[in-house]
This record gives sequence, C-alpha cells and structure tokens, in this order.
Amino acid sequence: MPLTPSKINTFLFFKLPSAWFTGVRVKSINETTCVTSVRHKWINQNPFKSMFWAVQGMAAELSTGAMVMATIKESDERISMLVANNKASFSKKAKGRIKFTCEDGIKVKEAIQAAVKTGEGQTIWMKSQGVDKAGDVVSTFEFEWTVKVKK
Repeated sequence: MPLTPSKINTFLFFKLPSAWFTGVRVKSINETTCVTSVRHKWINQNPFKSMFWAVQGMAAELSTGAMVMATIKESDERISMLVANNKASFSKKAKGRIKFTCEDGIKVKEAIQAAVKTGEGQTIWMKSQGVDKAGDVVSTFEFEWTVKVKK
C-alpha cells in the first residue's frame, strides 16, 4: 500500500511532533514529486517576524525524505536512510504559506535499485525549493541522503 499524505502526516504527529506542531504537512506525493507546506504563524516565527529557518528546513527535508520512505516501502527491502549533509540558501523573508517542492523521485528510485543490486550504500543529493504565495523563491535546501541495504 503506497504512502499517502494522510499517513505521512499521522506519522509526523507521533514520530516528529516538532514538525507537526509547527504546521509542517505533506500536501501531495507521487513517484517523482513531493510537496510539503507550512504557514508562518506565531509558533514558528523568528524575532524578525518571518518563519524560522529550521521550520523551513523541516518542511524541505520532509519533501525529500517522504519520497525516500515511499520508495523504500515500495521496494519491499530492508533499507536504512540517513541525511549525511545539507545546504541551504535564503533569498526572501518567509511569510504566509510556503510550499516546498522536491522533484527528485527518479534519483531515489535509481539509488535504491543500485543499493539492492550492489549491496553498497548509495548517496544522492535532493533539492527542495520553498516558494511563497506570489511564486517567489524564499529558500532552497539540498539534502545528501544515504541509503543502504540492512544486513
């Protein structure tokens, strides 16, 4: 059974409550793309009256990690996943609703297939871009995910 936004958001409540309480939610997910969303509000703001960078990071990471989780589940293999590195850049104050989109699902599928085939750990860089209501990019995050078949 595939992962749905509802299942992932329930997972957030129980396993990543800081993301859930700050308003991070998965809006859509498929084989190639995942969209998460978070709205600027009192609980996730910084002293400059915009969204705290770490909340943006949670939403961005979820847009990449949810696809890794979904692809692992689909593979029916025992595979571990871990963020090894990340990079971020900020171009505008994050106010209002910010949507983070990652379109690297194909990279994940290829990395997991290679890990299963070779037995070697694989790494992939995945990018998530945060956009405000006006369509302006507010932040861009990149995460280096590692996947490895569990023995």
